[in-house]
Amino acid sequence: MTHPILLHGREDVLRGELDSTRRAAFRRLLEECERMRTMDLPQEHPLASITYFGPGSANLALAYRLTGQQHYLDELRRWIAPPLSFPHWGKANLPDHDLDAGWILHGLSLAYSWAGDALEPHEKEAVEAKLLLQGRRLYDFAVETEGGWWSSSYWQNHNWICYAGLATAGYALQDRYPEAREWTERAKENFALVLDHLPDDGSNNEGVVYWRYGVPWIASYLDVLRDQEDIDWFQRGSYLRETFWYRLYQAAPDLERIVDHGDCHDRRSGHPVALYRKLAAEYRIPQAQWLADLVDERFYWREAYESGVKPGVRPEAYQELLWLDPEVRPEGPESLPPQRFFPDLGLVVGRTSWDSDAAMVSFKASPGGGHKAWESSHAQRRENGWVTLNAGHHHPDAGTFVFLGEGSYLAVDEGYSSRKRTEHHNAILIDGNGFVNEDRYHVFENLPYEHTAEILTTTLEDGFTHAVSECSAMYDPSLGVRRVRRHVVLTPGGALVVADDLRADREREWTWLLQLDNAPLPLGADRWIGEAGHAVMPIAALDDTAARAEIVRTGVHANPTSSTPSLAIEKVQHTLRRHTPRVREARLVTVLEARRWDDRTPAELNLARHDEGIVVTIRRGPTTETVALGWEGTTPPIPGAVAQGIGFAGSRIDAR
Repeated sequence: MTHPILLHGREDVLRGELDSTRRAAFRRLLEECERMRTMDLPQEHPLASITYFGPGSANLALAYRLTGQQHYLDELRRWIAPPLSFPHWGKANLPDHDLDAGWILHGLSLAYSWAGDALEPHEKEAVEAKLLLQGRRLYDFAVETEGGWWSSSYWQNHNWICYAGLATAGYALQDRYPEAREWTERAKENFALVLDHLPDDGSNNEGVVYWRYGVPWIASYLDVLRDQEDIDWFQRGSYLRETFWYRLYQAAPDLERIVDHGDCHDRRSGHPVALYRKLAAEYRIPQAQWLADLVDERFYWREAYESGVKPGVRPEAYQELLWLDPEVRPEGPESLPPQRFFPDLGLVVGRTSWDSDAAMVSFKASPGGGHKAWESSHAQRRENGWVTLNAGHHHPDAGTFVFLGEGSYLAVDEGYSSRKRTEHHNAILIDGNGFVNEDRYHVFENLPYEHTAEILTTTLEDGFTHAVSECSAMYDPSLGVRRVRRHVVLTPGGALVVADDLRADREREWTWLLQLDNAPLPLGADRWIGEAGHAVMPIAALDDTAARAEIVRTGVHANPTSSTPSLAIEKVQHTLRRHTPRVREARLVTVLEARRWDDRTPAELNLARHDEGIVVTIRRGPTTETVALGWEGTTPPIPGAVAQGIGFAGSRIDAR
């Protein structure tokens, strides 16, 4: 090693700040090391994942490097002994060739770099030999599987983790083992493609939980690359610069929980303090520093104990300390617009305010992986036959939404499933059919290019959030679907208007789905109310189109990790299904409201039909909100419109 990775020239500065600007992060590191002393470590490789050995070793090595205290070195010896003795890294899935190998290569290489010289010669040689063996295995697998699985899956967390681990091992070993430079060069070639192919808007098709799990590894690699080769790729492309905004706008109104589009183990996983620190430092984002502080002070331990993601947030202590830039001053989100559009993922997010009890909608429509990944992966398949887009964590959820309000989840998403189905979402079924290729884990695998969805138009103005999706191409062509166009409007008062314009070339039964955590209670005459703890959600169907309605239990099963087959999730959603008679065309108009738990009286609603479209009026007390929607882009006129866009107008009048 030419110099200790990530520490060269900054150790004295770090030590000087341990009792001042880095005091809290230093305390976190030492507390994590104390926790690690209490852990029983397996002496034989368990069936479960062993990824935690990587960051655990790095934490202990950094604590020893900074303090010089012998007991940290002794504990490091205990922690590196098991992975050195295991003949393979990983047991249940792709031993030596997947996540366990990537995680441990990264963390153990840092530990070797930081504390290797303090080990006995035979101990250091044993670490070197194991890193060399596992690095060779991972590198050979990457070469042999090029064009398939993670080796060329540029949008996938397995790619980022495995190549980051391989690169770190390469830098740690290259002075003594020149072949390791092949590892660093391959990783560099890979991450160049990753950065060039990631979406410009910073979004993530895998959802918040896998964003939280995978994206820190991009930063980890870039950090090591800059340290070792003086190459700064943090400015290459816009993905990392923009990705904090994706995470912030996918936070629930309380900021502690999340919007769970994609594969999400639970609603609390998603806060990587270390990555927030890094994004704040690299891109001078005060809100990222503020959110890191908020999580550190208020949310951290609840996520640490309740998150379904392993190894979780606690082992990232070493990165929290190293990635903190104390000079970035924190600033809350109050000055930011409450709405944002992420065009690549087709994600439209709006909230009525930044208050914790605000109403919020998250609405999305895009092809698998997002537009850039869909285009690029199909081009690569045509050019060289490579399969580069996995999109296994992307659901058949185009044209669907999640609705929150008054501190509760109202219209919900499934979160995670092994067999992904359209019927798990707030979607439309056609003769009982969801999207083509569904009812499997990889619903976008080998899907022809033409099966795409998109957001056609958005209006984010004066408290109104409006968007229109088109998803007809996501259904089997044999159904003859011509239009599945959804208009969604969140009003400043917290009402959600959903209007669906549906057409086929023959008569079909259209089924409108609404998912809730608890079974909605019928109120008669196409009215229901959903109960959700701190909130209730009045539901009103205004269209008089449905022939019948029913409430069914929808079971969802998931196994979130291939490395731990015994870890399974079972949940039940309650689905309101409204079925039309068999018709070629249907227009369904629904209003959902976010109300306090003790405010069960629905607003006074009115639907007026016009040649151009519809006008929905929502009266509640002295306030009247009016939403005009045009089916073909021409909007029916309404008085006092304060927000206007293509096929949309909105007004809000307070008579007080």
